[in-house]
Amino acid sequence: MKPAVAETMRLGKEKHFEYLIALMEDPKLLLRTMDEQGIARVGMVNYPSPNIMGFDDSTNDFAVEYAAADPKRLLPYGGVDPVTTKDAAGSVKRLFANGTRVLKLHPPHQAFAANDYTRGLAMLGEIYKTAEDLGMPVLVHTGTSIFPGARNKFAHPMLVEDVAIDFPKMKIVLCHAGRPLWMNEAVFLARRFPNVYLDISSIPPASVLDYLPRLEELAGKVLWGTDWPAPGVPSPAQNVAAFRALPLKEEAKEKILRTNAEKVFGEKAPAPR
Repeated sequence: MKPAVAETMRLGKEKHFEYLIALMEDPKLLLRTMDEQGIARVGMVNYPSPNIMGFDDSTNDFAVEYAAADPKRLLPYGGVDPVTTKDAAGSVKRLFANGTRVLKLHPPHQAFAANDYTRGLAMLGEIYKTAEDLGMPVLVHTGTSIFPGARNKFAHPMLVEDVAIDFPKMKIVLCHAGRPLWMNEAVFLARRFPNVYLDISSIPPASVLDYLPRLEELAGKVLWGTDWPAPGVPSPAQNVAAFRALPLKEEAKEKILRTNAEKVFGEKAPAPR
């Protein structure tokens, strides 16, 4: 990754950064951590961003190889950069063939708008069409990013409206629910389109009802996430405990924490060990 990105990545993690590096090198350490914290399954977010973040396509291979330690519990997310790729459809198919079942797009870090296929970015349309044909859910970053070079004008959820209309069979997850600026727009899209979901990763549990006061109404369209090991996320287990303490019906909590993910990703998560 680029030096300024690496420096930003370390912020708030100085005390346990060596542990996080060890996690990246040893999936068994992550699995032990999950066991200790009662976490059944994790999604590992990866995507290429050569021009802004410095990541290249090898991040996809890294995720798949890492997940091989326990494919039932470690879910590799992969990505294709629509701006730089020369073979979008082939790249998505290769990801799928290698075991990636979830596609991640990060418009602020890849410098495109989610609907730029309507303005000539043909490779983006190929990504969506191929994912739809393969039944791959597509996660789209919505909400701001503090990383150097991030283009936050591309983070607005309403840019995904065209995608939901044009690819109605593709499951779309609006990552971070548009926080901190565009939560109402993200909620609108989730309510309007059967194929659009929200995730609440990176939103502190203590603030989630401030961001999304109608969360209980939307419980069937919301996926849990922590964004761990981001700053402010002490551990997945602590976040889950804080979320369970919220004044929501247990049925809503269970949907958000487990059953919605099983529906979107197509299989039941194993019980924690």
